Amino acid sequence: MQNNEPLGLSGLFNINQLEYVALNVVENFCAVLSRPVEIIIRPWHSSRYFTLPIIFFTNAMMIALPILSVLTSAMVSMIPFVRVRPPMGLFDISSLAKLYFLLTLIHGVRIYRLMIHPEKEKHSQFEGPPLPFFQLLPKSSSFWFTRIVLEPALVFATTIVLGPMYIFSSGLAIYLQFAAMALAMKEFISWYRSWLYIRDVMDQTFAGPIIAKLVQNKATQEDLAPLHIASFPENLPADLRNSAVAHIARVFSPDMPIQNQTPKEEGHDTPTA
Repeated sequence: MQNNEPLGLSGLFNINQLEYVALNVVENFCAVLSRPVEIIIRPWHSSRYFTLPIIFFTNAMMIALPILSVLTSAMVSMIPFVRVRPPMGLFDISSLAKLYFLLTLIHGVRIYRLMIHPEKEKHSQFEGPPLPFFQLLPKSSSFWFTRIVLEPALVFATTIVLGPMYIFSSGLAIYLQFAAMALAMKEFISWYRSWLYIRDVMDQTFAGPIIAKLVQNKATQEDLAPLHIASFPENLPADLRNSAVAHIARVFSPDMPIQNQTPKEEGHDTPTA
């Protein structure tokens, strides 16, 4: 198949595509792991906040985890001359699974109504406001600080407090700790995407005057160094110079498919953690 990409852009596309795919893989994995926690701490999320693949894989995970827990305990108890007490706790991973599917049913009815009456929600991908008591915590006015730090810290601290009190079993506490870290990473990636979009716009604004100098053959080595561009030979024909500059301008254009990513949410301020 013929490659219609401009000469020299294939490697750039591959690098950007690699970052884009890696971010998607990590974000989706963390979304699956943290969804049981998110439907508790973000009970007013919009209809499209969780995508269908995320919902499917989370449901499969919450079906498999209690089964794996029972099988693991049974296999350990079959080892000769080994007596291992099952994890003690008022609530275990199966309790979380029951709560998860109950909340999924309740949210399913609520989201179905939003789908039938889309005028009732302003933005279908918004995760909803935080729980009211977060307003009492420091720096809770920052949307991203609440999402990246405060909410995962609350989940993690809950496991530290309730685990030793045998309210949470050890298996449930370990899962919730991983879910808290996954939630923090997922929201950091969302913040990073927003920051990357703004940073790309600023970089393009910075590169514009330098490219204009390059067209006029007035750009110095100091001007070109931030863009990693070498200066043209002095005897280069004008048509080749213009073609090369046009090629460089396309590289720094906002129409680049990977760099031109819109922020996930509308209405948030400039992303600051």
